[in-house]
Amino acid sequence: MVRVPPGMTLVVGLGISGRAICRHLTRQGEPFMVADTREQPPGLEAFCNDHPEVAVHCGSLEALNLEAAEEVVVSPGVDPSHPVLAPLAAQLNPRTGEPRLVGEMALFVRATSAPIAAITGSNAKSSVTTLLGQMAQASGINAAVGGNLGTAALDLLLQQPDAELFVLELSSFQLETTPRLGAKVAAFLNLSEDHLDRHGDMLGYRNAKQGIFRGAQHAVVNADDPLTFPAQPVSDLTRFGHQPPSGNDWGLAQEQGRLTLMHGATPWLGADELAMIGQHHYLNALAALAMGDVLGFSRQAMCDAVKAFTGLPHRSELIGKLNGVRWVNDSKGTNVGATLAAIEGIGADLQGRLILLAGGVGKGADFSPLVPPLSRSARCALLFGQDAPQLEGALARHVETRTLATLERAMEAAYALAEPGDCVLLSPACASLDQFANYQARGDVFRRWVEDKARQIGEATA
Repeated sequence: MVRVPPGMTLVVGLGISGRAICRHLTRQGEPFMVADTREQPPGLEAFCNDHPEVAVHCGSLEALNLEAAEEVVVSPGVDPSHPVLAPLAAQLNPRTGEPRLVGEMALFVRATSAPIAAITGSNAKSSVTTLLGQMAQASGINAAVGGNLGTAALDLLLQQPDAELFVLELSSFQLETTPRLGAKVAAFLNLSEDHLDRHGDMLGYRNAKQGIFRGAQHAVVNADDPLTFPAQPVSDLTRFGHQPPSGNDWGLAQEQGRLTLMHGATPWLGADELAMIGQHHYLNALAALAMGDVLGFSRQAMCDAVKAFTGLPHRSELIGKLNGVRWVNDSKGTNVGATLAAIEGIGADLQGRLILLAGGVGKGADFSPLVPPLSRSARCALLFGQDAPQLEGALARHVETRTLATLERAMEAAYALAEPGDCVLLSPACASLDQFANYQARGDVFRRWVEDKARQIGEATA
């Protein structure tokens, strides 16, 4: 049995966040040791070289005696319900008054007094986080952007010590171990089935996400998705959604025959001024505008940032047109909710029909929510990968389907089927690990295929 010495912090997990935790504790001069359930976690030798004074335990957590540990800080990838860790969540750390079991964000909150703008949701949180950061920059605010996206929050403290604002994307894994975030503005964008292997069911998943509202001054929620509303009262609340808004809320309305992004009765931007494709991106813009307004950003700067924002790679990213057909890379659509948003967002304004490319590792998801929008807008669903049979079983009675061995074969079939005005959408509703290293590699294959085809037929992709 390995005993954690009295008064020492134990860091569990040597991934990206775990190493950021270790760097932070080192800067703070706090003694700690490290545990990882893997016998040989990647980068272990480099970590030991960087921290020769730190004891490292690799292997089963059952071999640890945590009775004397003052605090246990878990990486987001570590399940806090592990039998060795779970009892600590009900015990208080006498020094901090918080549970003995916390995550990286608890350390972050203790270390800064700068305001926090926090974003969570099953989908679109990276897009909204990035856009809000660009709005801050355009408004002349020194904002640090990261969290679950890009740079770990604790590393931002070192990289931008003079930051006037932290704009953070936060996952359910990060939030479930954050006793009190205290954000100036916290946004919960949407909720759809994901990570149920970690949280057990949708209630557990939602409860984890609700951590974003602990101590929040202002909440921004999705008017179309009541599950995003705070479970506990928040003093100020703003809604965004598809419908025309009233009061201080944000939404979409027809103004002089033009779809317009609105703040209450005030028009802000025509939807046709945005570079992003699809109504789901209009909602992303509305969420970022609502947050920026709470934070006091310049209206002109916010509008300029929205108009300039082309979206993130692999998220409803227009690669180009081939023979009058748009080819859109939404490889980051790794769950049903993300794909549903892409289909509905693009299908709403589509002149022709939609050809969906989907498949991969479905994680046991229910694909039936895809049926209604596909039955309205799809020409065909071309399926590939490990769980193509499950997708076919859910869709085949409602929309034409074909199963191909690979993404490239599906793209060849799409090229042959598509007609001018159509859109070929890669939004797999599945993880990528059956055939690709990650969703980025899957999207890169899509991009290269479109670019190669454009060269063959003498068209520019941009």
